[in-house]
Amino acid sequence: MHPSLQETDMSKHRLEMQDPRKQYPQPPFKPQHQSGPGLAKEMNPQPDNGESSYVGSSKLKGRKALVTGADSGIGRAVAIAFAREGADVAIGYLPAEEPDAKQVIALIEKAGGKAVALPGDISEESFCREMVKTAEKQLGGLDILVCNAGTMTSHDKLLDVTTADFDKVMKTNVYSLFWITQAALPLLKPGASVINTASIQAFEPSNGIIDYAMTKAAIVAFTKGMVKQMMEKGVRINAVAPGPFWTPIQPTGQPADKLALLGEEVPFGRPGQPVEIAPVYVLLASQEGSYITGEVFGVTGGKGVA
Repeated sequence: MHPSLQETDMSKHRLEMQDPRKQYPQPPFKPQHQSGPGLAKEMNPQPDNGESSYVGSSKLKGRKALVTGADSGIGRAVAIAFAREGADVAIGYLPAEEPDAKQVIALIEKAGGKAVALPGDISEESFCREMVKTAEKQLGGLDILVCNAGTMTSHDKLLDVTTADFDKVMKTNVYSLFWITQAALPLLKPGASVINTASIQAFEPSNGIIDYAMTKAAIVAFTKGMVKQMMEKGVRINAVAPGPFWTPIQPTGQPADKLALLGEEVPFGRPGQPVEIAPVYVLLASQEGSYITGEVFGVTGGKGVA
């Protein structure tokens, strides 16, 4: 399916040569906060997830992908990009995120792909395993797994983190990765790709989100530790480590005053937009990334990762 004229014009604008510091909104932003899990439509300014700006070129034609946390943010941009590259896409998300998820389902279908909606809570083992099983059945296979969903809450001091808080972030960010990958591994065939969303926080933890940073470090270790087991099946596994990105996890997990200055500290002077990171996931999912495994790709606005 060909993109609309508006989408083509937006894509040309995004890809034409321009100063990356000024390509997207810069801080200060309007102070804002949302209760979790957060919705893209409530953010000001609106994130660019590629709805009108990402145009594919058949890099993933015929592939079957499962993307968690795909209702908004990076997961949404990845799901849109995968669909426009020719993939059928199943998306995992919390039931409270249904308004955003419906938009993504419509965009996948508009791109000509099959879309599968899988609402549920990945902090529950039973849902993680059933989600993978249903995705594989509904899509007719599973070639790409993107474990992207996560949660974050800011605390001024370690003593403010309750066991319930710690348990939630661990189960959502780490346990789910283990359960989902374990369920998917027997279904993945040679040529398949697993991509995990880590974070610069794995390498440069911020004071107020230590528990979140711990989970992202665990994701890096899991990704690197699974290389040999995955390659015994001909499957590649990599991670992407974003820096500050303008997604709904920010207004739900950061104080409003800090959010207003998000990205100010990086060389770009602004946060990234989800559409700017989606091409990395496309590369890692596609056959063009055939010799890439066990790597952590930093997309940090110039801060880098260790």
